[in-house]
Amino acid sequence: MAVALTTLVEEADRYLGSAKIQDYCPNGLQVEGRPQVMRIVSGVTASQALLEAAVDAGADLILVHHGYFWKGENPCITGMKQRRLKTLLKHDMSLLAYHLPLDLHPEVGNNVQLARQLEITVEGPLDPNNAKVVGLVGSLSEPMLPSDFARKVHHAMGREPLLVDGSQMIRRVGWCTGGGQGYIDQAVLAGVDLFISGEASEQTFHSARENGISFIAAGHHATERYGVQALGDYLARRFAVEHLFIDCPNPF
Repeated sequence: MAVALTTLVEEADRYLGSAKIQDYCPNGLQVEGRPQVMRIVSGVTASQALLEAAVDAGADLILVHHGYFWKGENPCITGMKQRRLKTLLKHDMSLLAYHLPLDLHPEVGNNVQLARQLEITVEGPLDPNNAKVVGLVGSLSEPMLPSDFARKVHHAMGREPLLVDGSQMIRRVGWCTGGGQGYIDQAVLAGVDLFISGEASEQTFHSARENGISFIAAGHHATERYGVQALGDYLARRFAVEHLFIDCPNPF
């Protein structure tokens, strides 16, 4: 069964509330392809590898978390960007991308979906006084050692995480997927025992150690695989179209 591209995009925009969220890139339809959609391919980043895999899979639309046209980047269509856009246009495929709307959403958002993967009960925002902080805070069903929780992350994410072991048992957890390591200060103020992000910066080690909490960097790509899958599944159910998630390996 096919659905009009405009209908699908309008529903995705509405569901995520993307028009209300200020971001570093345009959210929604970034490249327009054929007017009817029967098959969606989703992935974390609209890399050349994902585009080529989508062509092989017969995709009409590619749905991603990391799309194109970021603020501050060179706007010229040359090199890598030219090759990517050429692939989309040659094969008449649309590119639909959602960045912060897909981090923030209470049902299909990356942060909520990561909590489900790691069996964390969501309690609320990491910083209730600052809506720009997209992380969450929650609790475990029972206390765990940092090393045991790191093994749980390893099993769920399929990659060994970086661990700063604060030694104390973990009960309350704060997290922000992707490049959210800078929110560790908010996590400390929230009184968590562990903060999880995708990436780590040099100063993150010192912040964790000196504030007496544990920290896990589980990978930017790894922590942001689940929101786009959940959104793709939602759209597939809503419009009776096919959805295939393709995970292009990325160790970072």
